[in-house]
Amino acid sequence: MQPTATVLVYSDDANTREQVRLAAGRRPAADAPQVEYVECATLPALLSTLEERTVDVCVLDGEAVPAGGMGVCRQIKDEIFRCPPVLLLIGRPEDAWLATWSRAEAAVSHPVDPVALADALAGLLRGDHRSAGAAGAA
Repeated sequence: MQPTATVLVYSDDANTREQVRLAAGRRPAADAPQVEYVECATLPALLSTLEERTVDVCVLDGEAVPAGGMGVCRQIKDEIFRCPPVLLLIGRPEDAWLATWSRAEAAVSHPVDPVALADALAGLLRGDHRSAGAAGAA
């Protein structure tokens, strides 16, 4: 039996967090581990979660307010030792370059496309770290 992976979902919008959970489901791909979701609505909650427990992948909402996921991604890449890979939800495909700036491993456009999100998340869970913006943002 495969271990369960922990996926942190950060957004100030409960509907966005729910869309991520529903799109990826309990197992985003047949060859990916089952997923346990941890939701954070604020930057302080996200930072304390990353300090207190093991997280395998972060899904960050680039449109979150007041701390957007792109800036948060760059911050945690600088501040969190062994920062987990990050999947960014970006507002427009044209924003993929900002995902690169933030050092995210992957990005998908918002609104959430269940196939693109599940594929990108499964890739990160398998360790397929691509360049930022490569997954579903083009």
